[in-house]
Amino acid sequence: MSDAKTCFISAISSQGIERRYFLKWMRMNLDNLSREKLSGLRKQYKAKCKDAENKEAIKDIDKELSNSSLGTEHFLREMGQIYEASVSLPEQDLSRKQLQHLPKICAGLLLDGFPLELVDGDASNIPLTWVSDVLYQLNELVCPNNKILVVTVLGVQSTGKSTLLNTMFGVQFAVSSGRCTQGAFMLLIRINEDVKKVLDCDFMVIIDTEGLKSTELAQLDDSYEHDNELATLVVGLSDITIINIAMENSTQMKDILQIVVRGFLRMKEVGKKPKCQFVHQNVSDVSANENTLRERNLLLDHLNEMTQAAAKMEKKEKNKCFTDVMEYNPETGSWYIPGLWNGNPPMAPVNAGYSEAVYQFKKKHHTDTRKL
Repeated sequence: MSDAKTCFISAISSQGIERRYFLKWMRMNLDNLSREKLSGLRKQYKAKCKDAENKEAIKDIDKELSNSSLGTEHFLREMGQIYEASVSLPEQDLSRKQLQHLPKICAGLLLDGFPLELVDGDASNIPLTWVSDVLYQLNELVCPNNKILVVTVLGVQSTGKSTLLNTMFGVQFAVSSGRCTQGAFMLLIRINEDVKKVLDCDFMVIIDTEGLKSTELAQLDDSYEHDNELATLVVGLSDITIINIAMENSTQMKDILQIVVRGFLRMKEVGKKPKCQFVHQNVSDVSANENTLRERNLLLDHLNEMTQAAAKMEKKEKNKCFTDVMEYNPETGSWYIPGLWNGNPPMAPVNAGYSEAVYQFKKKHHTDTRKL
């Protein structure tokens, strides 16, 4: 292990407030480093773009831009990779014994409200041994047989998925430094005693996912299959799936809906029927329910069309409309939220209507949870 990794593991092995301070300061300092690095790279990119002959140089800078966002999640990912490598060693090996405590440390971080990476966004890999052992240790740290409610968000890249979850649940998924979520992250929320009766669960797991149809993956031949796999995975894990939409009546929206419908179609085949909520962001007029009636009916038409297309691809042609796949009511299944900013950021004030609409959606979300 590198000195930096040894130092990191030593720091997060400490308990309580000291560990939280360390991770908070580390996150802030890494964000500052990323800002400085990204600022310089963007200037270089702009300069190179003026000359059409700099294609290779532009490609290199573009790759550097993608790789320059460094966060605590990368250190935790490497810790998981080191643990998975140690598990392949003989049981009596000293190196393996020295690293057996790592899943318990990460389980403690989950209880403290820090996210765990479920899917490595750079390699599209799920570290099964690492995640399984962390969740096993988590089960040891809390009372057995706890009820857990799983909520997932899916949508296009840079449409405010992480911001929506942060506002709804008071969590802190990374949204700064121009970073986009890569892969999938889970975060554990302990439910207060007074809310347990409302939600009928002891813990809530929030899963934040990378954006579908991302520009980084668009050039790859299997990008569509990657999105399908990610959607199927997180829909399969969740009790309630929030579909975040920031565009209306476009080809891209149809692509997203088809990916999502395929995930639900596969869940139906294994006997699972998760709940689904559609959230439309950046909608200017959300004052009256009647104003969005046409949009809700159009969305249902798109969903029915995409269900037929997805059913044909999955060879399940008996599913003719979206309601065959899952329970969906256009009156209650869609929610319209205004934009986050009043004007152009970074100097624009936050729109109070955004928080109010998200709060109302959260109340509706809790009502649906009781029916599960």
